[in-house]
Amino acid sequence: MPNLKAIRDRIKSVKNTRKITEAMRLVAAAKVRRAQEQVIATRPFADRLAQVLYGLQSRLRFEDVDLPLLKQREVSTVAILVISGDRGLCGGYNTNVIRRAEIRAKELAAEGLNYQYVIVGRKANQYFKRREQPIEATFTGLEQIPNAGEASQIADELLSLFLSGKVDRVELVYTRFVSLVSSRPVVQTLLPLDPQGLESADDEIFRLTTRGGDFEVQREKVAAQPAESFPQDMIFEQDPVQILDALLPLYLNNQILRALQESAASELAARMTAMNNASDNAKELAKSLNLTYNKARQAAITQEILEVVSGANALG
Repeated sequence: MPNLKAIRDRIKSVKNTRKITEAMRLVAAAKVRRAQEQVIATRPFADRLAQVLYGLQSRLRFEDVDLPLLKQREVSTVAILVISGDRGLCGGYNTNVIRRAEIRAKELAAEGLNYQYVIVGRKANQYFKRREQPIEATFTGLEQIPNAGEASQIADELLSLFLSGKVDRVELVYTRFVSLVSSRPVVQTLLPLDPQGLESADDEIFRLTTRGGDFEVQREKVAAQPAESFPQDMIFEQDPVQILDALLPLYLNNQILRALQESAASELAARMTAMNNASDNAKELAKSLNLTYNKARQAAITQEILEVVSGANALG
């Protein structure tokens, strides 16, 4: 016969676990909202920067401008910037981005190119370090809601590697936010900058809302600000090439910040989904244990009644 006390203890443990996972789900949901607000807050700067770059592009022929960040050179070594998380309990978020980075590294090796990792996040750092992979720099302990200062530190490291000639190309592997239940690891070339990639394009933002007590994501298409060319008679106080040289690092910073924001939103959404599934599983397990407890308790009561009846018949 099952031990009733052991079943009661397990039911209590499952219920306590469900309280924890539910609290973690709500915390992740609140942080997803904060990540969304940050994306919206940084958008005006990104739009204005894209407009200025477009205006300079229309006044200058990029292919005739000798700037280090635009210079294409023969590639022998590639730096792979991998953005992962510092924490677990977020489903397959870290596993997926690490696997995508490994696949890209194998593709580069198959082409006869060397590669080095620049790691963001403790999980990817631990994974690649255990496998003795070449790691050039590591960034851990970042805020869950990324900020421009952290993006600037990462950009400075990448610029140092690229401008010093230690690497000839910088690629970014991060997780693009699709929805609360879907995210997609992608690869993007950061350096050298591609002039064709500086055009402003329509974008999407997500809004986390509630309906019937459940969380849902509404995606909203945001039209980019119309790019306006500078007047042909505009006189620059500084050489336009110098202005462009100063703005391109800002553009790189913005690209990295956006990738950090997308990755943070993907991680938090994955954690929220994982904790929601854990809460549902705990609820089902508690139901099953309650049923088992009730059956065992009924069996114990029936057994006691039978013993009393048998004893009464024996005395009679």
